[in-house]
Order: sequence, then C-alpha cells, then structure tokens
Amino acid sequence: MARDRTWAPAPQRLPVEVIDNHTHLQMALEPVSAHLDLAESVGVSRVLEVGCDYDALEATAALAEADPRVLAAVAIHPNEAALHAGVREVGPDGLAPRVEPRHAVGLDEALAAVARVAGAHERVRVVGETGLDYFRTSDAGRQAQRESFRAHLAMARELGLAVQVHDRDAHADTVEVLVRDQAPERTVLHCFSGDVELARTCAERGWACSFAGPLTYKSNDALREAAAAVPEHLLLVETDAPFLTPVPHRGKANSSYLVPLTVVELARVRGLSVAATCELVTGNALRLYGSW
Repeated sequence: MARDRTWAPAPQRLPVEVIDNHTHLQMALEPVSAHLDLAESVGVSRVLEVGCDYDALEATAALAEADPRVLAAVAIHPNEAALHAGVREVGPDGLAPRVEPRHAVGLDEALAAVARVAGAHERVRVVGETGLDYFRTSDAGRQAQRESFRAHLAMARELGLAVQVHDRDAHADTVEVLVRDQAPERTVLHCFSGDVELARTCAERGWACSFAGPLTYKSNDALREAAAAVPEHLLLVETDAPFLTPVPHRGKANSSYLVPLTVVELARVRGLSVAATCELVTGNALRLYGSW
C-alpha cells in the first residue's frame, strides 16, 4: 500500500506557545514558510530546523538567518556518515544503501563542512543530529558512524554548542560513547526511543530527552513509562517531521503544526495541564538553545 502523503487537518491551538525541538521542514513538498505559518497558527511559534546531510548544511543555516522563527542544527546523519566513509555494504536487513552524488565527498571533508557552517552562523545553535543507527547498518558502517559521532561531540564542545543525538537500536553503545567522550553539557537525545532505564541514565547525566509522535502510538507503553520518569527540566517535544506522524494521523505526512498532538499526550502521561506542559518544554528549549 502506498504511503499517504496528504496533510492532516490542523489540531486545536495550544493554550501556550511551544517550540518544535527537532524538525526537517526543508524535506517537505510545500514552501517552508507555509509550514511555519500553519504551525504558528496552532501555537507552535518556533522550530529547530535540522540539516543532517552534506547538501543541506548551508541551506539550513540560511533558513534560520532568513526567518526569525527558526534556529538551525547541522550535522552528518549517522547513516550518511557510513556512505561518506565509502561503506556500500548491504545492511543486516538485506537492503542496499541509496548512494547520492554528495557521498563522493569523504567523511573528513563532510565533517569539516559541518564545523565550518556551525562556526560561521550565529543562528546555528546545535550540532546534530549525530549518533548511532543500527537498524540497517553493517559492522563497517557502524564503525564509520562511531567515528563521526565522536567527531561531532568534539566539535560541539569546541564551538560551545548543544548536541542532538540520534539513537536507533543502539542504546548501550550510544551511552558508552557519550560517557567516554564527555558529552557536552547541553546534550539532547532526540526522538527518545528508550525505556525507563535509559531515561534514568539520561537523568543522572543531565541529558535532555525529546519525545515525538511515537509517544502517541498504542503499542508504546514502555515509551510512555519512560516519559513519565524524565525529570521536568530535561523534557522536550518534537515532530522529527516529515517522519513519525502522531496519532490519529499516523501514516500521513508530518509537519511542525502537529506538535500539539504529542504535547497533549505528554501532558496526560505526566499528569499536567496542557498549558503547564507547554510552559515546561518551551522553557527547557530556550535554556538549551538560547532565545529566538
């Protein structure tokens, strides 16, 4: 069955403004300004736009400089890191990676481009998303991801920026790298997918946890239990748009205007009002990234 790429109707406006902590609006089919306008109409007043491939770095910084509702994060995604390192092996699921012209650039050169863009633009406040993704990655690819992850952490420390971490099916190794390499003080596990144990590890280390649409999925009781265990000062919300659309629109295209659906579920899980939840996650985002 073909995936439904139509847009869901806008949810009810939030009572207090909130920030989408992680989105990829430039991957959408419509002008980014239309997505931002629609998000603003339901109370999602600001977003952190994430450019995580070599071709998106400058464009992401430029968007943040052009629109006051946007701050930027830049990095080489872990799956991209393997391709830049020349890994073309079929992953454990039997699927071959999709190779694009940008992957002719070596990993060192790609990482240098991230550092150059992050250091040159004041509205780039985050190095990310970087990390580990073991879902479709061979052993050689995992090694390249680890090398890239460590380089991004060093970059964030050197530039004094926050870091957003991608962790898919790699919880133990992600924690091991963050601990061994001394994660920056402002570290966020984006689209948190772990359990209570990982949530408690993040709490002990002071790492923020950002929750996306999967928090609303019926089968994710363990994720909701984790969301209930995260200390208030470490909670964030995001869309990871155009992916991971929340219920009841799962399967449709995602965008920042659908953040309210995750906020409402987070409020329910935490036993808070929606307004209090908005104030909480917005305050945390501003503390992590600064004002915009």
